[in-house]
Amino acid sequence: MNLPATHQRVLLDAARDTIRRVLRGEATPGPTPGELSDPVLAQPAGCFVTLHRLESHALRGCVGRLEAVQPLIATLRGCAAGVLRDPRFTDEPVTSDELPALQIDVSVLSPLRPAAGPLAFDPLVEGIYLTVAERSGCFLPQVARETGWSREQLLARLCVEKMGLPADAWKLPGARLEVFTTLVVGPEPFER
Repeated sequence: MNLPATHQRVLLDAARDTIRRVLRGEATPGPTPGELSDPVLAQPAGCFVTLHRLESHALRGCVGRLEAVQPLIATLRGCAAGVLRDPRFTDEPVTSDELPALQIDVSVLSPLRPAAGPLAFDPLVEGIYLTVAERSGCFLPQVARETGWSREQLLARLCVEKMGLPADAWKLPGARLEVFTTLVVGPEPFER
């Protein structure tokens, strides 16, 4: 997906607006009629909203949807609200006072497509979505770029850290790997 700079700005501003409203105790805002009438924002797409600390780049939340079933702007607003409920940070949720110390980015996803094999992906370009039996997990392509992990390391860490399975579960018969690409909007300081 290619997004003009004006649409990238709309996505970042909508994510910020949603986060601020939810932190004030307001309901998650839905898309406006103007947003839904825009063919770019109304097209179905999955996305992730990610928050990091500016100083340390420590993760403060990353929540998304892989499925392209809702308009992009609706998916984005839901993910922006959800990033405040990332279960990894239940004991230390993001607060309004913390926003000036954070950066935000939005990853807009291509549709999922089956990988030709368990190692048939480019870790620097493609995100991975692995399903083993009833469990599934994903890593955005930014994970490989930031960590330098190999394909095998990504799959092993995905199994252990996101799926609660043994590190080699990706090798099991019936394990299914799907890949996707992302268009990353940002990162930029939350407060601008």
